[in-house]
Amino acid sequence: MRKAVKMMSHCPPSSITTDKLASYPKAIERLQGDGLLSKDVAHRTSKYLNNVIEADHGALKRVIRPTRGFQTMRTASATLKGFEVMRMIRRGHCILPQPGATGEIRLVNQLFGFAA
Repeated sequence: MRKAVKMMSHCPPSSITTDKLASYPKAIERLQGDGLLSKDVAHRTSKYLNNVIEADHGALKRVIRPTRGFQTMRTASATLKGFEVMRMIRRGHCILPQPGATGEIRLVNQLFGFAA
């Protein structure tokens, strides 16, 4: 949790949604004590609020399953970045420099530093 909060330091959370595992409140309190989280961060533990995240995870697992897993963390990271970029494009969550396939190629080139 500490690593996730540090990665998102430019955009701190207003709420954190978890399951009801007993270690989460203690971890959040520790992060607040260390000054990494604001004192007014809401901790939500409803299993229904977490369904959106779990559903998204399931869709990603369906895409990954045909790859038969990953041999190293490096290949896992590269593959997941590629999957996520393509999902963002498909859902319209990013602004393409140009419409169509050319814009998608340019976006991938900007993000990964190579032409697709």
